[in-house]
Amino acid sequence: MAFQPTPMDISVQITNATVARSSEPAFVTERRITPTWTVLQLKSKLETMTGVPPSSQRLLVKVPGRPDQWADGDERIIGEWGIVKGSEIEVHDTRPQTMRVNFTDLSSVEKYELPTETYENLSNSVLAWKKNQKLGRFDPNALSPEEALRTQVQKDTNEVVSKGIAVSKRAIILPSSPPHIRRGTIRFVGPVPSIPVTGPGRELEKEGEIPLELQPIWVGIELDEPTGKNDGSVNGKRYFECLDKCGAFVKPEKIEVGDFPPLDLDDELDELMEEI
Repeated sequence: MAFQPTPMDISVQITNATVARSSEPAFVTERRITPTWTVLQLKSKLETMTGVPPSSQRLLVKVPGRPDQWADGDERIIGEWGIVKGSEIEVHDTRPQTMRVNFTDLSSVEKYELPTETYENLSNSVLAWKKNQKLGRFDPNALSPEEALRTQVQKDTNEVVSKGIAVSKRAIILPSSPPHIRRGTIRFVGPVPSIPVTGPGRELEKEGEIPLELQPIWVGIELDEPTGKNDGSVNGKRYFECLDKCGAFVKPEKIEVGDFPPLDLDDELDELMEEI
């Protein structure tokens, strides 16, 4: 019997070409295969990578410089398709969409929710750590949610008064430095219930609508340029009129009132040159 040398493994690219609700490959990986494997042997090894049973796989062989070929015939040798380094094997799932296991759709997966009472009794939770460190609502000196919001409103009011913030005045948004100075006209000063409360006092939103007198104060600005986030409305509630992307709501401490006329092209060029 003539001596038959052991065929060298060949590095090829493996692509899962069938993904639920997507035309993009699930993954692309490089693996070494032995040219003397049968198509069925190769499919068995690909099952661990793709999750597709061998009986449902159809392999498309892509060899550089040759037309794409389907590797049909499970008992044939995969090397018959002229696989060389740099070739690609696409794994196609022939099962109907409803029979494919979808590991990315978690909507129908039953989820475990830890009861609140059980979580509060755990000794190694973040909540337990906060209790031990007396942080947040566990701080004996911490303000109540109502007091925290009232303090914030008073701070906002002081900022508005001390800075002379008022409707129709010109202002810039801080921090600002040339050539990125956002300037505009103040169009609104007051509470904006449409903006969720953050920081101390936010717990009250979980219990219901926060009273207007405890709502933080915001300053609505109509910007000279479309560098904002809205058109003067937030979550469907309108507070002033302006073009889309020309509206912004900022806290009073980030406002500077003054003589800030709209920039013309020459001013913008001058400021840009100063920055350069």
